[in-house]
Amino acid sequence: MVSQIKQQEEKMQPEKLAHFKKILLDALQQHTAHIRSDQAAALDYADNDVKDTVDLSVMDVNKELALRLGERESQMVADIDQALLRIKEGSYGICARCSQPIPEVRLEAVPTARYDAACQAIIEAANGDDEHSSL
Repeated sequence: MVSQIKQQEEKMQPEKLAHFKKILLDALQQHTAHIRSDQAAALDYADNDVKDTVDLSVMDVNKELALRLGERESQMVADIDQALLRIKEGSYGICARCSQPIPEVRLEAVPTARYDAACQAIIEAANGDDEHSSL
C-alpha cells in the first residue's frame, strides 16, 4: 500500500508527460521517414543487368547496408512505440527493474529509456554489453 502511494506521488506531471510524448512522436515521424528512405535505397540497388562482378559486389554491400540501417530504424520505432504505450498505461518514467522514477534528465537524453542509469548499468554488465546500451 505504501509503495503504491509513493509511486502515485512520483508519477510524472501531465505537462511533463505531454512534453515527452511530443518528443517521442517527433522521433517516430523522423524514424519512419528514414525507414522509407532506407527501403527505397535498398530497392534502388537491384541488379539492373549489371554484369561486372565488382559492380555487383558494391551493389550487394550497399544494399546490405541500406537494409541494416532500416532494421536499426525499425528497432527505434519499436522502442518509441513501447515508450508511448508506457505513457498511455501510466508507467512512463518509472524504472521497469526497480520501480523508482527515472530522472527527467535521463529521459531528455533517452526518451525511450525503460531503466534508470543504475539499473541499466547492472543489466548491461550482466549481459556483457558494456559498450552497447539496450535502453
